[in-house]
Formats: sequence, structure tokens, C-alpha cells
Amino acid sequence: MVDLKEMTSVDIVPFTLMTSSIQALMALIFAIIFVITLGIISTSIPQSGQLGVVTSIGLAIIVIYPVGTFLLGVMVSFLTALFYNILAPRVGGVKLGFEGNEIRYIPAVPFSLITAFIEAIWAFIIGLLIAAVLVPLAGLVGTMAPLFANETVTSGVTASLRVSGAFGSLFLIVGLPIIVFVLAFIGHALFAIFYNFLIPMIGGIKLELAPKIDSMSEIKSIAVLPASIALAAVFTIFGLIQGILNLASMSMTGNVTGGVISLVATTVMYFVMYFIVVGIFTLLYNFLVPKIGGVEIGLK
Repeated sequence: MVDLKEMTSVDIVPFTLMTSSIQALMALIFAIIFVITLGIISTSIPQSGQLGVVTSIGLAIIVIYPVGTFLLGVMVSFLTALFYNILAPRVGGVKLGFEGNEIRYIPAVPFSLITAFIEAIWAFIIGLLIAAVLVPLAGLVGTMAPLFANETVTSGVTASLRVSGAFGSLFLIVGLPIIVFVLAFIGHALFAIFYNFLIPMIGGIKLELAPKIDSMSEIKSIAVLPASIALAAVFTIFGLIQGILNLASMSMTGNVTGGVISLVATTVMYFVMYFIVVGIFTLLYNFLVPKIGGVEIGLK
């Protein structure tokens, strides 16, 4: 029997530390792979004479990329957890249907609603920052216009820039968050629907939870293979949908063979990519828990 629980809150500090640490380690892995690949390519080119430059760039990437990812991850994770804790009492938190330690069911509406709100808030913040740059930039271009054109042309350019800047800012601050909310709600709802459809057949994500004080629970570990298979299978459906769209688009141009190849390649790529990424993420999570502590969530 499924035991439905609501995730009422997220402990901000453990969540921020764990997610940013995992992101930094994954960035380090990708940086090392990139540097090795770059080194192989540079050594395979005769008389390139760039090995020293490649080595310097590689060392810089290995240091800068993980550190930058960690710092950015701290900011994003902290604010995301904060947004969740503010929104959960107002719009409802994510609900998870447990059967033992396995997540068997995710109600689509609560999951989609709060995640869409969080992504819309991020879209508003990003849009506001871009608008804060766009408006002064439009004013600067309008100020410089007299240096390159006569007064009539200058006034037309300045007016056009002001109107464009105003509409652009309005779209970024109002329109973009609305669009992101709608798309995120649909995308997350489809994710939950696909998850609920597949999990009875392939098994769901398994969490080892340890009770803490005040109805909080610490995620002590995540079973690697079940999580990798479950999430890879769910995102494979998204890959299949993308592949079908590619097939339809390419078929209209007469390239049916290319469309079929794209359908198969996209579907397989989604499964392989998400299986590997989720596998690495869960392995790193389980590795870090004894060292920095797991994510703590409120369940009731």
C-alpha cells in the first residue's frame, strides 16, 4: 500500500552543501575528461607546438570550472531551497507516494505546481537582471547616435530604442516568467505521469531515510541502479517524443531515412545520457553523505 507524504520543507544548509558539492565534483570529472580529450587531439596533430598552451589551459579549467560551479551552485541551491520553503505552505509541497523505501507514485499537480513556481521566480530574477542591463544599454546607444547620424535619424533611432527597450523589459520581467511557468508546469506534469506509468513495471527510486527531529528525515543514501534506471526510462520517453518530432519534421522535407535515424539515436541518447548522469550523481551523493551529511527534508 502506498503511503503518501508531503515534503513540507528542505533544510537549506545541508541541501546547499550537498548539491553544490556534487555539482563541483561532476564539473571536475567533466573538466578532466575535456582536458584529456584536448590533450589527445593536440598531441595527434603533427608539429602543433601548442602542448604547453594546452597544458596551461587544461590546468586552469580543472581548477576554475569546479570552483566556479561550486560557488554558483551554492547561490542557486540556497535560493531554490529558500523559495521552496516559502512556497510550500502556500501552494503545497511535493507529494511522494512511498511503498517501503521506494517512491512508487508522484502526484502530478502538487509536483508540477511548486516546481513551476520556483522556475518562474528564477525566470523573473534572470529577466530582471537582463532588463537592468538592456535599458541602460539602449540609452547609451541612443546617446551615441548623434556621433554617427543627423538629428532626424538620431531622434528616430532614440525613440525606436526606447520603445524596444520598454517592450523588451516588459517581456523579460512579466512575459518570460509566465511562459516559463506554463512550460515548466507541463514538463513536470508529464514527468510525473510518465514516472507513475513506468514505475510499476521497472521499479522506482529507493531512498534510505533516517528520522531526525521535528518531522525531518535525512536521506542517508540513494540506491544507484534503481534511480538510474527509473529516471533514464522516464527521460527516454521525452527523447522518444523529441525523436518523433524530428521524424515528422525531416519527413516533410523528404528525408524519411534521416528522420528514422534521428528517432532511434535521440531515444537511445536520452537513455544513455540520463543513466550515466543519474548514476554519477547518486554515487557522489552516497560518497559524500558520511563526510558532509545528507539532505534533510520535512515529511508528513
